Amino acid sequence: MNKNDYIIRLETENDYREVENLAREAFWNLSVPGCDEHYFIHVMRSHEAFVRELGFVLEADEKIIGSIMYTKAKLADENGTEKPILSMGPLCIHPDYQRKGYSKVLLEHTFKKAMELGYDTVVNFGNPDNYVARGYKSCKKYNVCFEGDVFPAALLVKVLKDGALDGRKWFYHPNNADEPCGDTEAVAEFDKLFPPKEKAWQPSQEEFYIHSHYVINW
Repeated sequence: MNKNDYIIRLETENDYREVENLAREAFWNLSVPGCDEHYFIHVMRSHEAFVRELGFVLEADEKIIGSIMYTKAKLADENGTEKPILSMGPLCIHPDYQRKGYSKVLLEHTFKKAMELGYDTVVNFGNPDNYVARGYKSCKKYNVCFEGDVFPAALLVKVLKDGALDGRKWFYHPNNADEPCGDTEAVAEFDKLFPPKEKAWQPSQEEFYIHSHYVINW
Protein backbone atom coordinates (compact mmCIF):
# COMPACT_ATOMS: atom_id res chain seq x y z
CA MET A 1 0.00 0.00 0.00
CA ASN A 2 1.23 3.49 -0.86
CA LYS A 3 -0.30 6.95 -0.79
CA ASN A 4 -1.47 6.62 -4.37
CA ASP A 5 -3.66 3.64 -3.42
CA TYR A 6 -6.17 5.57 -1.34
CA ILE A 7 -7.81 8.93 -0.63
CA ILE A 8 -8.67 10.27 2.83
CA ARG A 9 -11.34 12.96 2.92
CA LEU A 10 -14.05 14.33 5.18
CA GLU A 11 -17.33 12.46 5.22
CA THR A 12 -20.22 14.15 3.41
CA GLU A 13 -23.95 13.68 3.80
CA ASN A 14 -23.96 11.66 0.59
CA ASP A 15 -21.70 9.12 2.31
CA TYR A 16 -23.93 8.49 5.31
CA ARG A 17 -25.64 5.26 4.31
CA GLU A 18 -22.50 3.82 2.72
CA VAL A 19 -20.53 4.49 5.91
CA GLU A 20 -23.27 2.98 8.08
CA ASN A 21 -23.26 -0.14 5.93
CA LEU A 22 -19.46 -0.26 6.16
CA ALA A 23 -19.69 -0.20 9.97
CA ARG A 24 -22.25 -2.99 9.87
CA GLU A 25 -19.98 -5.13 7.70
CA ALA A 26 -16.92 -4.41 9.86
CA PHE A 27 -18.55 -5.11 13.24
CA TRP A 28 -21.17 -7.75 12.50
CA ASN A 29 -20.86 -10.58 15.05
CA LEU A 30 -17.47 -9.22 16.15
CA SER A 31 -18.24 -8.27 19.76
CA VAL A 32 -21.77 -9.59 20.14
CA PRO A 33 -24.19 -11.41 17.83
CA GLY A 34 -25.10 -8.77 15.27
CA CYS A 35 -23.92 -5.23 16.05
CA ASP A 36 -25.15 -1.70 16.77
CA GLU A 37 -22.21 0.36 15.49
CA HIS A 38 -24.07 1.37 12.32
CA TYR A 39 -26.90 2.76 14.44
CA PHE A 40 -24.41 4.42 16.76
CA ILE A 41 -22.88 6.28 13.81
CA HIS A 42 -26.36 7.24 12.59
CA VAL A 43 -27.34 8.90 15.88
CA MET A 44 -23.86 10.19 16.72
CA ARG A 45 -23.83 12.63 13.82
CA SER A 46 -26.61 14.69 15.40
CA HIS A 47 -25.15 14.60 18.92
CA GLU A 48 -23.62 17.77 20.33
CA ALA A 49 -20.39 15.93 21.15
CA PHE A 50 -19.75 14.84 17.57
CA VAL A 51 -16.63 16.44 16.04
CA ARG A 52 -17.57 16.77 12.40
CA GLU A 53 -14.11 18.09 11.50
CA LEU A 54 -12.68 14.67 12.41
CA GLY A 55 -15.19 12.49 10.59
CA PHE A 56 -13.10 11.04 7.77
CA VAL A 57 -13.55 8.31 5.19
CA LEU A 58 -10.90 6.42 3.27
CA GLU A 59 -11.52 5.51 -0.36
CA ALA A 60 -9.76 2.73 -2.25
CA ASP A 61 -10.76 0.95 -5.45
CA GLU A 62 -13.33 3.71 -6.04
CA LYS A 63 -15.36 2.98 -2.89
CA ILE A 64 -15.33 3.80 0.81
CA ILE A 65 -13.48 1.06 2.66
CA GLY A 66 -12.65 2.91 5.89
CA SER A 67 -14.19 5.41 8.30
CA ILE A 68 -13.24 7.05 11.58
CA MET A 69 -15.13 9.35 13.94
CA TYR A 70 -14.49 11.27 17.15
CA THR A 71 -16.59 12.82 19.87
CA LYS A 72 -15.79 15.26 22.66
CA ALA A 73 -15.20 13.93 26.18
CA LYS A 74 -13.40 15.22 29.26
CA LEU A 75 -11.07 14.34 32.09
CA ALA A 76 -11.49 15.79 35.58
CA ASP A 77 -8.88 15.69 38.33
CA GLU A 78 -9.57 15.24 42.04
CA ASN A 79 -9.97 19.01 42.47
CA GLY A 80 -12.59 19.23 39.74
CA THR A 81 -10.30 20.79 37.14
CA GLU A 82 -11.53 19.67 33.72
CA LYS A 83 -9.56 18.92 30.58
CA PRO A 84 -11.32 18.58 27.18
CA ILE A 85 -10.23 15.49 25.25
CA LEU A 86 -11.43 13.30 22.41
CA SER A 87 -13.03 9.89 22.36
CA MET A 88 -12.26 7.91 19.20
CA GLY A 89 -14.61 5.49 17.53
CA PRO A 90 -15.96 3.75 15.72
CA LEU A 91 -12.99 3.02 13.48
CA CYS A 92 -14.22 0.86 10.62
CA ILE A 93 -12.32 -0.99 7.91
CA HIS A 94 -14.17 -3.27 5.50
CA PRO A 95 -13.32 -6.93 6.23
CA ASP A 96 -11.81 -7.36 2.75
CA TYR A 97 -9.27 -4.60 3.48
CA GLN A 98 -8.34 -5.28 7.08
CA ARG A 99 -4.73 -5.87 8.17
CA LYS A 100 -3.41 -3.89 5.22
CA GLY A 101 -2.47 -0.71 7.09
CA TYR A 102 -5.59 1.35 6.41
CA SER A 103 -6.53 1.79 10.07
CA LYS A 104 -2.99 3.03 10.73
CA VAL A 105 -3.16 5.76 8.09
CA LEU A 106 -6.63 6.85 9.25
CA LEU A 107 -5.46 7.12 12.85
CA GLU A 108 -2.27 8.97 12.00
CA HIS A 109 -4.13 11.36 9.68
CA THR A 110 -6.74 12.20 12.30
CA PHE A 111 -4.24 12.47 15.14
CA LYS A 112 -2.59 15.32 13.22
CA LYS A 113 -5.94 16.96 12.55
CA ALA A 114 -6.92 16.62 16.22
CA MET A 115 -3.76 18.43 17.27
CA GLU A 116 -4.55 21.22 14.81
CA LEU A 117 -7.92 21.58 16.58
CA GLY A 118 -6.14 21.95 19.92
CA TYR A 119 -6.59 18.47 21.38
CA ASP A 120 -3.68 16.59 22.95
CA THR A 121 -5.31 13.44 24.37
CA VAL A 122 -7.52 10.69 22.92
CA VAL A 123 -9.26 8.00 24.96
CA ASN A 124 -11.17 5.01 23.68
CA PHE A 125 -12.53 1.73 24.94
CA GLY A 126 -11.37 -1.22 22.85
CA ASN A 127 -9.20 -4.26 22.36
CA PRO A 128 -5.61 -3.30 23.26
CA ASP A 129 -4.32 -5.66 20.55
CA ASN A 130 -5.75 -3.28 17.95
CA TYR A 131 -4.29 -0.05 19.30
CA VAL A 132 -1.02 -0.40 21.20
CA ALA A 133 0.95 -0.39 17.94
CA ARG A 134 -0.43 3.10 17.30
CA GLY A 135 0.90 4.47 20.57
CA TYR A 136 -2.06 3.83 22.83
CA LYS A 137 -1.21 2.80 26.38
CA SER A 138 -3.13 1.39 29.31
CA CYS A 139 -5.13 4.00 31.20
CA LYS A 140 -3.20 2.90 34.28
CA LYS A 141 0.05 4.22 32.77
CA TYR A 142 -1.46 7.74 32.71
CA ASN A 143 -3.46 7.43 35.94
CA VAL A 144 -6.74 7.79 34.01
CA CYS A 145 -9.71 5.91 35.44
CA PHE A 146 -13.45 5.84 35.88
CA GLU A 147 -15.03 7.19 39.05
CA GLY A 148 -14.32 4.84 41.94
CA ASP A 149 -10.71 4.31 40.86
CA VAL A 150 -11.68 1.73 38.25
CA PHE A 151 -8.96 1.08 35.64
CA PRO A 152 -10.45 -1.12 32.88
CA ALA A 153 -8.01 -3.05 30.73
CA ALA A 154 -9.89 -1.86 27.66
CA LEU A 155 -9.65 1.84 28.55
CA LEU A 156 -6.81 3.09 26.35
CA VAL A 157 -5.10 6.48 26.20
CA LYS A 158 -3.23 8.08 23.31
CA VAL A 159 -1.23 11.20 24.17
CA LEU A 160 -0.73 13.41 21.12
CA LYS A 161 1.67 15.83 22.79
CA ASP A 162 4.40 15.13 25.31
CA GLY A 163 3.42 16.22 28.80
CA ALA A 164 -0.29 16.36 28.02
CA LEU A 165 -0.97 14.32 31.15
CA ASP A 166 1.18 15.10 34.18
CA GLY A 167 0.65 12.03 36.35
CA ARG A 168 -2.15 13.35 38.54
CA LYS A 169 -5.25 11.17 38.77
CA TRP A 170 -7.77 11.92 36.04
CA PHE A 171 -11.33 10.63 35.99
CA TYR A 172 -12.63 9.90 32.50
CA HIS A 173 -16.07 11.29 31.69
CA PRO A 174 -17.36 10.01 28.35
CA ASN A 175 -20.26 11.64 26.57
CA ASN A 176 -23.63 9.92 26.19
CA ALA A 177 -23.67 9.74 22.40
CA ASP A 178 -24.07 5.95 22.52
CA GLU A 179 -27.05 6.06 24.88
CA PRO A 180 -29.63 5.42 22.12
CA CYS A 181 -27.91 2.10 21.38
CA GLY A 182 -29.43 0.79 24.60
CA ASP A 183 -32.79 0.82 22.84
CA THR A 184 -32.62 -2.63 21.24
CA GLU A 185 -35.92 -2.13 19.43
CA ALA A 186 -34.65 1.04 17.75
CA VAL A 187 -31.44 -0.74 16.74
CA ALA A 188 -33.45 -3.62 15.28
CA GLU A 189 -35.74 -1.29 13.33
CA PHE A 190 -32.77 0.59 11.90
CA ASP A 191 -31.10 -2.67 10.96
CA LYS A 192 -34.11 -3.56 8.79
CA LEU A 193 -32.98 -0.83 6.37
CA PHE A 194 -30.01 -3.02 5.40
CA PRO A 195 -29.71 -6.42 3.68
CA PRO A 196 -30.49 -9.32 6.04
CA LYS A 197 -27.56 -10.81 7.94
CA GLU A 198 -27.51 -13.75 10.33
CA LYS A 199 -26.57 -13.15 13.95
CA ALA A 200 -24.16 -15.75 15.27
CA TRP A 201 -21.58 -16.47 17.95
CA GLN A 202 -17.85 -16.40 17.22
CA PRO A 203 -14.74 -16.54 19.45
CA SER A 204 -14.01 -12.81 19.13
CA GLN A 205 -17.10 -12.15 21.26
CA GLU A 206 -15.57 -13.97 24.22
CA GLU A 207 -12.32 -12.08 23.67
CA PHE A 208 -14.24 -8.80 23.74
CA TYR A 209 -16.06 -9.83 26.92
CA ILE A 210 -12.79 -10.61 28.68
CA HIS A 211 -11.12 -7.36 27.62
CA SER A 212 -14.13 -5.21 28.46
CA HIS A 213 -14.69 -6.71 31.91
CA TYR A 214 -11.12 -7.08 33.13
CA VAL A 215 -10.01 -4.38 35.60
CA ILE A 216 -6.37 -3.60 36.45
CA ASN A 217 -5.91 -3.76 40.23
CA TRP A 218 -2.15 -3.34 40.58
